[in-house]
Amino acid sequence: MKEQLVKVKDINWRGLADQAIEGKALTREEALAVLRADDNELLAIMDAAYQVRRHFFGNKVKLNLIINAKSGHCPEDCGYCSQSIRSDAPIEKYTMLEKDTLIDGARKAMEMKVGTYCIVASGRGPTKRELDQVVAAVEEIKSTMPMKICACLGILSPEQAARLKQAGVDRYNHNLNTSSDHYSHITSTHTYEDRVHTVSTAKAAGMSPCSGVIMGMGETDEQLVDVAFSLRELDADSIPVNFLNAIPGTPLAHLHDLDPRRCLKALAMFRFVCPSKEIRASGGREVNLGSLQPLALYAANSIFVGDYLTTEGQEATDDHRMIEDLGFEIERCAL
Repeated sequence: MKEQLVKVKDINWRGLADQAIEGKALTREEALAVLRADDNELLAIMDAAYQVRRHFFGNKVKLNLIINAKSGHCPEDCGYCSQSIRSDAPIEKYTMLEKDTLIDGARKAMEMKVGTYCIVASGRGPTKRELDQVVAAVEEIKSTMPMKICACLGILSPEQAARLKQAGVDRYNHNLNTSSDHYSHITSTHTYEDRVHTVSTAKAAGMSPCSGVIMGMGETDEQLVDVAFSLRELDADSIPVNFLNAIPGTPLAHLHDLDPRRCLKALAMFRFVCPSKEIRASGGREVNLGSLQPLALYAANSIFVGDYLTTEGQEATDDHRMIEDLGFEIERCAL
């Protein structure tokens, strides 16, 4: 343990930033050092992460909005999810929203200065009827609004991916969530390999791959680093970093392992490992980052605004104010 602490203490954080900017991959040991650094190193780490973020993205912040297009009724047993078959959480349940409702959600997103509208549906994968409804909505949104569309509908076949791409879906989200050797502790109804395959299927169809992680599910430092390196290997363009919101009624409701400083170190680690990619401070940021939320944007260049799937987010106007107070700028969609 003493040797490990010495190694962490000796890390040159600005040196890591320079290395990332120059395109030199971090080692796993360096990534672990970020997570294990003493809290009194936090501001130096965030400053170094900001150098990388500024190099690739300046001070712009991408805004994303989720619409929960289908809630509950999910046969999967993901331990973190209130919509899972294993969950007793008292959530609203409904089938796929109609086309007009999905389009109204996009209009709301425009009013909130959002650049990417995320259509998310629970379930193992979309039925033909569900896919038809999403395709019809996407086609109209893309023809009438300057907005990018991200879909998250579960496991996809190549044919389904091709339909979404043809309709105008720009990005497809399917999170790895955790490392391959921790995956069976979280979910048993599908595999880590299923998720990797879906990300690859979406990418092969021409959609930008979006895949991320959920911190705080009992993973080790090594496993968190493993998933960061897996996402780099997958070449995910957008990486949502979620922080477990332990919802009562879910199997992981007893886990409360995160603190704001660890969350910030993790965001910095993902920025160093995947320097040129969109890093998003995502679900659970309000609960887990608390008053330190603004610091997240020194590593992340993207956030969700508004509500999440079954939990509330903070007001979009508060996010707009946070961005303005930092001297940052909302990135408007350019298609």
